[in-house]
Amino acid sequence: MLKGLDPLLTPELLMRLCAMGHGEWVAVVDANFTADFLSQGKPVVRLPGHSLERVSRAVLSVLPLATDVAQPAAYMHACRTAADFRTPAQQAVVDGVVAEGFQPEQVEPVERFAFYEKIKAASLIVQSGEGSAYGNAAFCKGVIFF
Repeated sequence: MLKGLDPLLTPELLMRLCAMGHGEWVAVVDANFTADFLSQGKPVVRLPGHSLERVSRAVLSVLPLATDVAQPAAYMHACRTAADFRTPAQQAVVDGVVAEGFQPEQVEPVERFAFYEKIKAASLIVQSGEGSAYGNAAFCKGVIFF
C-alpha cells in the first residue's frame, strides 16, 4: 500500500499513467465503449463499477493537465443536442477540470465520430463502469515543474 493515493489507482493504472509522456492523451470511457477495438493494441485498464466522474477524479489526482494545449480535456458530445448541452457525467468532468485550475472552455466537446478518431491516438484507455450515454472523456498529460 501507498499512502496519499486514491485507492482506485491500481498498480497497473499508475504504471501506465507514469509511462505516458507530455502531450499524450488518456481516455476515460464508459462501460459501452468499444475499448478493445479502438485501442488498436494499446493498453486498456478496466475499473468496472465506477462512474466517469469517479475514475476521472482519480486519474486527475495524479495526472497533470497540459498547460500548453488550448483544450487539454475533452468529452464526447451527445448527438443531436445543443452545442452547450452536457450530460450530468460530462458536467462532472468539466467540474473536475475546473477544480484543477482550468476554465470550462478548456474542456472541448467533441462530436461522437471525431471522438473515436481522437481516442485512436490515445496512449491509454481506462474503461469505467459509467452507464450513461456519452460518458467518455479524454485528458492530455502535461508536465510537472520542480
